[in-house]
Amino acid sequence: MKKIGIYLVFMALISSCSESYKKYKQGVWHAEISVQNKAIPFQMEIKNQNGKMSWVIINADERITLDTFLINGDSIEVPMHIFDATLKAVNYGDSIKGFFVKNYADDYVLPFSAKFGDSKRFHVSNPPIVNITGKYGVIFMKNDKTTVPAIGIFNQNEEKVTATFLTKTGDYRFLEGVLDGNVLRLSGFDGEHVYLFEAKVDSLGDLQGEFWSGKSGYRTWIGVKNEKAKLPNPNSLTYLKKGYDKIEFSFPNMNQKMVSLNDEKYKGKAVIVQILGSWCPNCMDETAFLSDWYRNNKDKNVEIIGLAYELKPDFNYAKSRVEIMKKRYNIDYEILIAGEGNTKSASASLPMLNEVISFPTTIFIAKTGEIVKIHTGFSGPSTGDYYDEFISDFNATILKMTTENETDN
Repeated sequence: MKKIGIYLVFMALISSCSESYKKYKQGVWHAEISVQNKAIPFQMEIKNQNGKMSWVIINADERITLDTFLINGDSIEVPMHIFDATLKAVNYGDSIKGFFVKNYADDYVLPFSAKFGDSKRFHVSNPPIVNITGKYGVIFMKNDKTTVPAIGIFNQNEEKVTATFLTKTGDYRFLEGVLDGNVLRLSGFDGEHVYLFEAKVDSLGDLQGEFWSGKSGYRTWIGVKNEKAKLPNPNSLTYLKKGYDKIEFSFPNMNQKMVSLNDEKYKGKAVIVQILGSWCPNCMDETAFLSDWYRNNKDKNVEIIGLAYELKPDFNYAKSRVEIMKKRYNIDYEILIAGEGNTKSASASLPMLNEVISFPTTIFIAKTGEIVKIHTGFSGPSTGDYYDEFISDFNATILKMTTENETDN
């Protein structure tokens, strides 16, 4: 009888949850997160299939599916897939209102709202004065007057614009917006970062604007069309210090067993060492690529080890975040808990490197133990040709790692 009672309660919860899902109108919603007196828009689609609800964040060609919910009446909490952040809101029928919260940070709460039936990201009042499709040399200016060079990639179809920016440490992923007369507006929200770019565009297509990021990030920027714009070689920024000829480390795996490159599993094999954090969107993109490649290339005798630097030094916290990432991306290779999620901690834990300046950073090691190269940052799917070039270079590097110094039988 006790088991029957538990079963009936469980079935009642399922029914109640399914009924709660039905209260959320299916279709595209116009959503906004407010930062620094700016409403940063994005689109999301709510679906309800076979009693299972999902929220899909839309950024240009990207779709990020959220499928875990905690519902209590009209209140809902939506974890941001692999990130330690949550949308906490109340459903009012045609609108949803609440907050975007970064759980790991103190007092990081931003207003969030969504309106049903408005499928537009930005509304346009005027036809664009010029087409800005192409590559731009970009300079971001910080408040301390230091500058950050970047490459802007823009694709415009009538008033709609999709874009991204590449820096030496990674890219800003999928941005979407409009050119309204002479005003460019772009936004992006990936569950961790929220971005807004605005710029005035002159008749030549040159750009002068502002950039807001999250709770307090702000920069001004300029962009000039330049198909030859370049950044430093990502394989030259991180390297072994003089006096070192190999990578060494020993970090705990998810079961707190210490793992190193000297373990039997890695001896005589080519190894890719991925420096990452589950909080890092560029790491998310690289992990999706590496996980898929690893599953489909077991015959190449190449191992991957992830070194995770998480946002809190607590092992159990770090493990819980990595476990979510491993499940989301079906990761078969081992990920070790290496330290706290900042470049200073990563650099200190790998003293043979000149420095770790970016998450991700990827180290390619030949079967002999020789470092083939160290790649800083990641140019993800939003970067188009740069992503294709990365894949081509990756495959060439794997070939070099697995054949170098082999002798004929």
